[in-house]
Amino acid sequence: MNAPRTRVQRRPVHGVLLLDKPLGLSSNDALQKAKWLLRAEKAGHTGTLDPLATGVLPLCFGAATKFSQLQLDAAKTYEAIALLGVTTTTGDAEGDVVQRCDVDPAQLTPERLAAVQRQFTGPIRQVPPMHSALKKDGKALYEYARAGVTVEREARDVVIHALNLTLVFTDQAQAAIKIIVTCSKGTYIRTLGEDIGTALGCGAHLTFLRRIDTGGLGVERCITLAQLEAMPEDERVDCLQPPESLLAQHMRVTLDGDNTARFLSGLRRRGEWPDASAVAVFSEAPAALLGVGHIKDGELVPDRLLSPLEIQQILEGTPHLQASGILEKL
Repeated sequence: MNAPRTRVQRRPVHGVLLLDKPLGLSSNDALQKAKWLLRAEKAGHTGTLDPLATGVLPLCFGAATKFSQLQLDAAKTYEAIALLGVTTTTGDAEGDVVQRCDVDPAQLTPERLAAVQRQFTGPIRQVPPMHSALKKDGKALYEYARAGVTVEREARDVVIHALNLTLVFTDQAQAAIKIIVTCSKGTYIRTLGEDIGTALGCGAHLTFLRRIDTGGLGVERCITLAQLEAMPEDERVDCLQPPESLLAQHMRVTLDGDNTARFLSGLRRRGEWPDASAVAVFSEAPAALLGVGHIKDGELVPDRLLSPLEIQQILEGTPHLQASGILEKL
């Protein structure tokens, strides 16, 4: 007879876990594992990272989930390896080989790579791969692909902010291109690798993909699930960045006590502020994130607010469900 499963007692946790996602794990599986380790009540990720990719995956907990969309829209930087001379059905190493082509490394001069680099820098158009989660008629493209069906896909506009291509060789002395790219949301790195291979006249597919930055959050600040699991449980929450770590690109506005209370009630405030589309709003004493808004004609308009209880729990640093005197200061 199986022993009964121990029920995890959840708690309110607020902040951002910068996770270095491992190979082979889906973004949602990584999120659920971290949520269980932190015993968090509420969690969400900031956009999926392929199971075959590793690297930066910011996970949001509690109040931080209110700002997860900002990371969905942020520019991202990837490091990838595209093996030349072999194309596959999926654009990566999981697919079946479609075509092989001889590759002459002598033809892959720095000048030629620089020309291809320029070709794929700036605004470009991409046709989404069949093996993607993009939906058509309510069904993910990968579902069509698994059934052996290819459907029409419209090319999409994306932006390659920066691109660096370098000729490298695998352990088997096969020619490959190392790609370091900073791109807009919606960019498919597998497709970029395939298109670069096509431009070089030999085809290519990705054998390695790692996200090294998203919205200024770099992989050097990340922690792995194994590291998190190895910690004593009471130390795990110390790995979280505060919710405002997602708001580094926002203009900062600090309000006094009277204006803090009114802003938290959803009221607009007036002040001598310049117009700004993205503002992070803080209270003065105690210093605490209140939410985000925008400024138009000297008027601060709330867009997304933390609740007083969330602010209290963040200030106290420990999960309490009952209000305390801290709220009276706000």
